[in-house]
Parts: sequence; structure tokens; C-alpha cells
Amino acid sequence: MKTAEIKQMSTADLQERIKTEKANYTQMLLNHAVSPLENTAQIRTARRNIARLMTALRQRELNN
Repeated sequence: MKTAEIKQMSTADLQERIKTEKANYTQMLLNHAVSPLENTAQIRTARRNIARLMTALRQRELNN
């Protein structure tokens, strides 16, 4: 997910996307514990996407 895409999202959409991404990340970790994923870089990518989303949300909170 690119920064430009995140900036265009509304705050409510951003919060919903964070919730969805966190659930997806947790599920990915559980699946990886049971049987290894083919592409383990997906875990790192998901974690970084969550961080990007949370950073954008925090910036909006500070600006208001």
C-alpha cells in the first residue's frame, strides 16, 4: 500500500483498514506456525503496512 493511497482514505476507512490488516496479520502468523508459508516476506509486508496505516492515523490526530 502506497502512502498516496493512504492519504486519500478517510479516517473511518483508515481505522477499518487497520482492523482488517491486523486480523489478517494475526491469521497469517497462526497459519505460519502450523505450516510454513511459501513467501514469508508477506509477514513483514503486512506488519509494515499496519505501521504505515497507524502512522497516518496518528498524524491526522495530531493535526486536528
